[in-house]
Amino acid sequence: MGSKRKFSHPILILQDIENRSRANARGLPQQKVVKDEWSGIGFKVQGLQMVAPLGHVVEILTYPELSRVPGAKSWVLGIANIRGNLLPVMDLKNYLFGQSTPRNKKSRVLVLNHQGVFSGLLVDEVMGMRRFFAETRRLTPADTDASVKPYIEHIYNQNNEQWLVFSMHKLAESPLFLQVAS
Repeated sequence: MGSKRKFSHPILILQDIENRSRANARGLPQQKVVKDEWSGIGFKVQGLQMVAPLGHVVEILTYPELSRVPGAKSWVLGIANIRGNLLPVMDLKNYLFGQSTPRNKKSRVLVLNHQGVFSGLLVDEVMGMRRFFAETRRLTPADTDASVKPYIEHIYNQNNEQWLVFSMHKLAESPLFLQVAS
């Protein structure tokens, strides 16, 4: 084990133990800085990258079979039967910009359920869950399209890309959105 040390006083013994312990001690683990994160469901409409707060989207569907609704506005696509529940499906691009969303393998329906408004929103593409650090949050730019601006809470900048935080709840509370009859 090595040479034995002889000390005449207990304090010297304790000092020796302390010195050897410090010499052989490993450093404390490094404390990592934890950053606040925000998560949402990323999607595209009219080429805009948007993200809905995680709690605003209850389900993501492929385009379902629909029954038309006579006398409805052009952005109301129809009613779907989803596991025994009737789901009105709206074309978000048509609602916001007056242009129909092409239905293809990328298009999806985001389902929202807020204060009695249970409906699906057809979007160009769903890009999965997105995470953003709180420090990348910014105010909505002044040049944001007027048709989208009422539903945008703020934006996140990530990798030189701008993500608009789209509030499904603001949409569901909008009198214009609730007025589906022509």
